[in-house]
Amino acid sequence: MQAFHLLGPAPFYTNSFLLISDAGHAVIIDPAAEVQEYDKILKEHNAQLTTILCTHGHYDHVGSAGTLRREHKAKLYCEPVDCRGTQLLPLKAADVDSGYEEGETIAVDELKFTVWHTPGHTEGGVVLLCGEYLFAGDTVFQGSMGRTDLEGGDDRKMEQSLRKFAKLPIPRGTQLLPGHGDFSTMGQELDNNFYIRQALRNAKAE
Repeated sequence: MQAFHLLGPAPFYTNSFLLISDAGHAVIIDPAAEVQEYDKILKEHNAQLTTILCTHGHYDHVGSAGTLRREHKAKLYCEPVDCRGTQLLPLKAADVDSGYEEGETIAVDELKFTVWHTPGHTEGGVVLLCGEYLFAGDTVFQGSMGRTDLEGGDDRKMEQSLRKFAKLPIPRGTQLLPGHGDFSTMGQELDNNFYIRQALRNAKAE
């Protein structure tokens, strides 16, 4: 596998990732960068884009999704509830090939993505585990969490998702790749993320 990190445009600089399997099939997670940036990597590595995985539907995470899907005839995944055709959630149901099943594994050659739903930032938020990489979208950032005051956000659901996140069967050394900002590890967030720790404290108090 080869892995590439790209950034979306200012002011959000959304983290986007392109993975290429040993057989030359490519997967994009959160297609936020410009289309030509992905095309350049695909051409340089003689890779075929087959799959696009969106952690949620906000415009700063899906900006190139439609064009890449059409251009490469790739399968596009995003939760239908996040596909409203609005300014904030621009994808429409017709733009998307599939949502996600809780706990399902999406396989592209040796790349296997396990999916868990983590609503709160949006109704359709998910996190994706592939080997030693955890693509956390806007659920968990280094030392923080996704905001809940936008369309589809929900404080209560976010707290439930953070509790769930803390109990996922993911090794502590797994690299956590958030939708924005610096990378971290699962262990660092379990030990140091105030919002995760607070959600767990609240669970004990209930």
